[in-house]
Amino acid sequence: MTTERPETHSRARKGRRPNLLLIFADQMRQDCGFMGNTQVRTPNLDRMAAQGVVFENAVSTCPVCTPYRASLLTGRYPLNCGVVQNDVRLPVEEITIAEVLRKHGYATGYIGKWHLDGQYRGGFTPPGPRRQGFDFWAANECTHAYMNTFYYRDDPEPRYIDGYSADGFTRIAVDFIRDHAEDEFCLFLSWAPPHNPYWEMPEEYKVYEPETIQVPPNTPDEFREDIAGYWAHITALDRNVGRILDTLQTEGIADDTIVVFTSDHGDMLGAHGLERKQKPWDESIMVPWVMRWPAALPAGHRTDTPINVPDVMPTLLSLMSVDCPDTVEGYDLSGEARGIGGIDPTSAFIGNPCPFPADKSDATEWRGVRTRTHTYVETLEGPWLLYDNAADPYQQENLVNRPDVAKLQQMLHAELRGWLDELGDEFLPAEAYIERFGYEVDERGVVPYFNEVGLHDPDNEREL
Repeated sequence: MTTERPETHSRARKGRRPNLLLIFADQMRQDCGFMGNTQVRTPNLDRMAAQGVVFENAVSTCPVCTPYRASLLTGRYPLNCGVVQNDVRLPVEEITIAEVLRKHGYATGYIGKWHLDGQYRGGFTPPGPRRQGFDFWAANECTHAYMNTFYYRDDPEPRYIDGYSADGFTRIAVDFIRDHAEDEFCLFLSWAPPHNPYWEMPEEYKVYEPETIQVPPNTPDEFREDIAGYWAHITALDRNVGRILDTLQTEGIADDTIVVFTSDHGDMLGAHGLERKQKPWDESIMVPWVMRWPAALPAGHRTDTPINVPDVMPTLLSLMSVDCPDTVEGYDLSGEARGIGGIDPTSAFIGNPCPFPADKSDATEWRGVRTRTHTYVETLEGPWLLYDNAADPYQQENLVNRPDVAKLQQMLHAELRGWLDELGDEFLPAEAYIERFGYEVDERGVVPYFNEVGLHDPDNEREL
């Protein structure tokens, strides 16, 4: 943790377009640290929140790693860019934020977990179109071996990080920032924690005692050990946020840089007796969102306007005064970020069109809306969930189909139908999308993956 302000010199230039540094964790739910549970120590994210803008209703439209990442890069909804399960490839025809910024002269870089290049989680993504506009590359497809993490640069030989993965990728990011301090750059830094395994970290990072933490009221006591490890990962990530912020300050480009911290989705962590993601409860769909740009955004500003994943690209490009491609489906919420108003969506669309279950009994296709105050969800069978999140923040009382909320349910159903119509979402069974997108799946309807490092996709012109 930083105890004193580092020395700095300013490189701010009049008329300079801002850099973009987007940092995102994997499976970090919203109610941790600066956005909720103060048991979790996040002093550097607290600093970002005090100096920047917090979106209090940040939503992961499809709370799954690969669909989120596809939506983040393209500003499109997962069904419309053909990415609705893990371990499928984002089509190279899609227009990404990195491609847009590179055309405008930005140096682009990607560091950390990628998870957009198909079934070979240990494989090499070669330079070229499958890197989706990122030139600098220090990334892996997907691994959660936090003390033995590999990554690739521009050749198919894996490199390994000495120590904790987030520390190693942060060191690479710090070097990138220093090397590009005179440039206009776009850097994405993707950390794999706090995704399970929850206790895979150096001993000195294990700072929470399972026996002493307070477990949420919707969570069985048996999950307290997982929760303590999960929180420890978050505090470790926060230390690395501090290193990034201090580097920007020392290089004199803090005022010139938009820094975003968020996550791809949350983690049930035992809430309602459930684990991991893919679910429509807040622990799965709600994510942290803080954005700092001292030169242009108000410090300490909070907004309850819903922001969804497809909204990220148009919002950031607008702040950077870069035209947004017509392919983008999200809203430009830059006015809300600046504190001057503008587009104000009434809800965020959520759904899981093609769930990949541990067993078929867990496969439930669903669509819904998350408003400022309510969650409403339907399955193929009809209404499923309705929560008043203001009165019931732990979502312990399902109000669906109760006569006393019939008008509210009708209104939320209409809101959901409006989204389905706007997005051209026919709300079909998962098998229809598997066939539409040509996914090769196993008997569970799941795209299989391969973990071996160095086991490359045939498209890389290496033998398997």
